[in-house]
Amino acid sequence: MRLFQVRDGSGAPRLGVGVGSRTLVLRDAHEGVSDALSFLQATADGGRSAGEWVASAERCGALVAADWTALAGGGETRLTLPLVPPEVWGAGVTYRRSADFREEGTGFYDRVYDAERPELFFKASGWRCAGPGEPIGRRRDSAFTAAEPELALVLSKTGTILGYTLANDVSAWDIERDNPLYLPQSKIYDGCFSFGPVIVTPDEIPEPYGLRLECHVRRGDAEIFRGEASTAQLKRKYEEIVAFLLRSNTIRTGTVLSTGTGIIQPLGTGLEEGDVVSISCAQIGELSNPVALV
Repeated sequence: MRLFQVRDGSGAPRLGVGVGSRTLVLRDAHEGVSDALSFLQATADGGRSAGEWVASAERCGALVAADWTALAGGGETRLTLPLVPPEVWGAGVTYRRSADFREEGTGFYDRVYDAERPELFFKASGWRCAGPGEPIGRRRDSAFTAAEPELALVLSKTGTILGYTLANDVSAWDIERDNPLYLPQSKIYDGCFSFGPVIVTPDEIPEPYGLRLECHVRRGDAEIFRGEASTAQLKRKYEEIVAFLLRSNTIRTGTVLSTGTGIIQPLGTGLEEGDVVSISCAQIGELSNPVALV
């Protein structure tokens, strides 16, 4: 199953589900569910299966057929953030090339890569996030902000992986490289995180360590960067990262955890206002966002 949200002139996001080749959008709230977060709370926390809820909503006429191409095309009713998360967390230095880029030789980031404890950091609140087609931010006080294409997990309050999605952990790398204590300023600001276009449930991704992610950045008619990586290159398993996140730390259902990047924009290709960043994965889709100064 694929979960997404749409928004129209009324403003509030509405749940959408993809079941096989069918695309369905919620017309009216059903059994207390109106959006993706309330759907996960009702099905992951409430004990009713997702399939049972979808079948019930269809019988009542609350879920109606929709055209995916039209929704993705940005018309009056269009895709938006697939979930408004309670929190977004990030994991860092989970790929070898990420550690190598941030610090040459044996040092701070090399020790993190080799350590038992992963790097985990608070990334964003829901209102700082962007969905498909919505602008991501580049800090005005950064000279080198880069895209960080990643696979992200959507979690239950107990740490169960409810789904996978594409994410862009946009980061002001020059600020972080200047001093690791500046990490929050590098990572947390308006438009610092995007994810989507859908959340894919684990039953549709039987091998989550074999996903190929691609990224390209366009500036006008020119492609200024292209890169790719596979989740097979991850050093840490998802369950390990989640287990550390839950240590002495309560999360809520719908929390998003981004798992780190293996795609590195080199110096000289930093994001500028008007650029468009696209991240794709065959099993999930494509997430595209324009860049805005914030």
